[in-house]
Amino acid sequence: MKYNLKLSVVAIAVSFFVANQAGAANTWAEARNDAMGGTGVASANYGSGALINPALLAKSKPEDDITVILPSVSAQITDKDDLRNEIDDISDKIDYYDDVVDNLTFGDVIANPIGTVNQFQGAAGDLADSLEFLRGKRASANAGAGVAVSVPNDVLPVAFVAKGYAHAVVSTSIDQGDITYLREMDDPNDPADFARATARAIDAALFGTDRITDNLNSTASGRAAIVSDYGIAIAHQFDAGGIPLSVGVTPKLQKTWLYNYTTTINDYDKDDWKKDRYRNDDTSFNIDVGLAADLTENFTVGLTGQNLISNNIDTKDVRIENRRTGEVKNYKDTYQISPIVTAGVAWHNDLVTLSADGDLTETKGFKSEKNSQFVGVGAEVTPLSWLAVRAGYRADVKGDESNVFTGGVGFAPFNRVHIDLTGLVGEKESWGAGAQLSLTF
Repeated sequence: MKYNLKLSVVAIAVSFFVANQAGAANTWAEARNDAMGGTGVASANYGSGALINPALLAKSKPEDDITVILPSVSAQITDKDDLRNEIDDISDKIDYYDDVVDNLTFGDVIANPIGTVNQFQGAAGDLADSLEFLRGKRASANAGAGVAVSVPNDVLPVAFVAKGYAHAVVSTSIDQGDITYLREMDDPNDPADFARATARAIDAALFGTDRITDNLNSTASGRAAIVSDYGIAIAHQFDAGGIPLSVGVTPKLQKTWLYNYTTTINDYDKDDWKKDRYRNDDTSFNIDVGLAADLTENFTVGLTGQNLISNNIDTKDVRIENRRTGEVKNYKDTYQISPIVTAGVAWHNDLVTLSADGDLTETKGFKSEKNSQFVGVGAEVTPLSWLAVRAGYRADVKGDESNVFTGGVGFAPFNRVHIDLTGLVGEKESWGAGAQLSLTF
């Protein structure tokens, strides 16, 4: 009997991101602005603007040089049910049940019927408890990565951009019939339960453990979407009644991979998600646009629209047969790429930057999940020319995703090498980190 119920979203998400070198909490990762509450629509600099708001490309100064980000990475994990710890405990119980069933022999049942059957009952009861705990539980992970080469100039600033974002969810669907089946034999003081347990113990000893597992129908699902963008951002600054107004656009090729690993719990193996039968992909065209205006020397407003072309992509259809009734159920989902419009404001001088962003539209994902809509605030203090300290807060006004506090530091020795680090922590057992290396020439 194969009871490898390792539902750790951490392992699944990391394996997704490492295997595909993509990943994002937003549709971008940029360590400086991630540390400032995930803001950046008005506060990002020209070197990272191509990842967030292409209009910011045009905000370079005459002394600014080519900037290369290689790369920026981030990851966030939310595990409000503490599955990271609980799954280990559940797996131990399942392994114990596995050992008990595998080691059953007809001779053991005859020689020591009470002791053997009581052990069998205890294992069944623990497994039923574990399945009840797993009912409705969910864990998720987001990650992001980005590379950009920004070339400033006075005519038409340009940047070459490759970025990706990924979202993974692990969940379970517990069949009440499984719990009922196990509970029917877990009370050693009930003669009827003892009789059923004895009969099933003898059946398993004579005919193998499949006589038990063939009756269990609970399922586990691991779903993930990885979206990679490859584009060229261009921008230009206009004079709008004395106000510098920048406009930017990023046409891009968009590649999406979807994973829908759904199987019965007793067949679950975290290494199977990458098999072809659970994966499909899609290639399409999309576009990002942005605006930025300097209302005063210290006050900037911005507006960006990401993924202006909607695209709904279906996962592979996974069919699972109910082992008790023979009924076949289809497990399928749809990943939604839809426009995300975000407004931002920033106040800045040589020492301090204050920023705030708010989504004007909802962020969609798998149709089986709720939508989100984020707002964030952040601050950066630069006490030294080579040191920056940042902090912020990001919240989901729809209340589904975790609200998090963010923070980070930036180092810029000789103003040529820039190293930015960020971390976050929040409700629902959320935590994350990010890092970025950039060079200016």
